[in-house]
Amino acid sequence: MPKNVPHPGEPKRPAPTRPAAPSVAPEPAPEPGKAASGFAGLGSLRDALKTQTRQRERERATAQAARVEAAADSDLFRREIGQIAPLKQPPRAQPRRQAPVPLPLQTRLDEQAVLHEAISDDFDPEALLDTDDSLYYHRPGVSEEVVKKLRRGAWIVQAQLDLHGMRREEAREAMQTFIREAGKRGLRCVRVIHGKGLGSVGKEPVLKGKVRAWLVQKEEVIAFCQARPHDGGAGAVLVLLQPHSHGHGQHHPHAG
Repeated sequence: MPKNVPHPGEPKRPAPTRPAAPSVAPEPAPEPGKAASGFAGLGSLRDALKTQTRQRERERATAQAARVEAAADSDLFRREIGQIAPLKQPPRAQPRRQAPVPLPLQTRLDEQAVLHEAISDDFDPEALLDTDDSLYYHRPGVSEEVVKKLRRGAWIVQAQLDLHGMRREEAREAMQTFIREAGKRGLRCVRVIHGKGLGSVGKEPVLKGKVRAWLVQKEEVIAFCQARPHDGGAGAVLVLLQPHSHGHGQHHPHAG
């Protein structure tokens, strides 16, 4: 019996089946409406690019025309005004140097003058005072005739200081300042009112002697005497100051 031939009594075997090939679905055909829409979008983009290009060209042309017009105007202006010469400028001012910090020299001088002119309560003027019916003083080198004129009112009283009601320290400071400022102003004749002492203990003029002692120590004072009755009498003293160096505010004696 030939090989691979089935025996007549064997049942028939089913024939082997081959695997079926996978089926591929056909691609759908593009719809006519969508294709037309895509082409329309490309056309719109192309039109927009063309519009932008034309706009840029117009802007460049406008700018170029403006430059040409400006250059023409500039050339016309130069031709109209002709040759020009630059203006002569004045020399520039040099920048100011920073000023140094000011020193209070005058204040220092005033303070030194105050210390130098300080007057003492312990000074005894009796040896320097001349006396007749009242005490009077004139600096060495100043004639007694000056005192006589002062008594007669040959100098007009230009300022006065009233020491009534002041304590001794207050009166000393006030009189010292008064004499110094009067000398600076160029005043020649002033009056100092010290009072007659009627309101003091013992009815003694406490400031009368002190004022004379203070006046003798002042460099500005060249003479003083008791005031005339209508100028204060025994309660005041007339003071003659030395002439101011610049002659400012000087009052010469008038005929009396």
